[in-house]
Amino acid sequence: MKKNLSFTSRRSLLKWGLLSVGTAALTTLPEIVTAQTNEYGKTLTFNADDIGILNFALLLEELEAAFYLLVLKSGKITDPKEYDYIKAIGSHEATHVKFLREVLGKNATFKTKNLKFNKAGLDAVLTDRDTILNTAVALEDTGVHAYNGAGTSLKDPTYLLAAGSIVSIEARHTAGVRALLKRPTTEPDSDRAVNDADLVPELNPFKGRAYDELYTPKQIIAIVGSLNILKNPINGALVA
Repeated sequence: MKKNLSFTSRRSLLKWGLLSVGTAALTTLPEIVTAQTNEYGKTLTFNADDIGILNFALLLEELEAAFYLLVLKSGKITDPKEYDYIKAIGSHEATHVKFLREVLGKNATFKTKNLKFNKAGLDAVLTDRDTILNTAVALEDTGVHAYNGAGTSLKDPTYLLAAGSIVSIEARHTAGVRALLKRPTTEPDSDRAVNDADLVPELNPFKGRAYDELYTPKQIIAIVGSLNILKNPINGALVA
């Protein structure tokens, strides 16, 4: 049984293109709206099941892919090596978007064009090179905590394998960007958005043993909200 699952998973990943990560480019951006329009867009609903979790992962990947594309367009990253690195990371995130949309197929609950970004929030995180890179660290660290936290709830082993494959890429991204900022390449406790007191004990039985803490989807949504980028309302049992 285990052998068959392994073969099926690898075949599925090859089919979906995850094993050739890094060649895609995001071609559609979420709509960027000003505060004056007061446009919040489609409500994003995430159910507490595998499909809901994958749609939740898709939202995070969409945010990251759009962010890096806007960074490249901003002209604020002037070092050629840093620009190429950001471009490579953005390509990975676009590949993740493509991959998750192919996995979800008709079960994807929103399209890229349904996402609406807050212009004022974007302007704030695209101010300068350091702000951009620190925002990248925040997004990538959040992605690692999110995939780890959601992984415990996935039922389909193929989905779990896919999530595990993506989270390792996210972890490499955050280490690389942290290095550009001369920050610790692993996330110290003082950098975490969720402190020890607010960690869910059942998700974090190995706390203190050099691992990445697991956050709940609700905690992830709170972190994303603090960036003031996304305007879409979010609900559903997964994030309740």
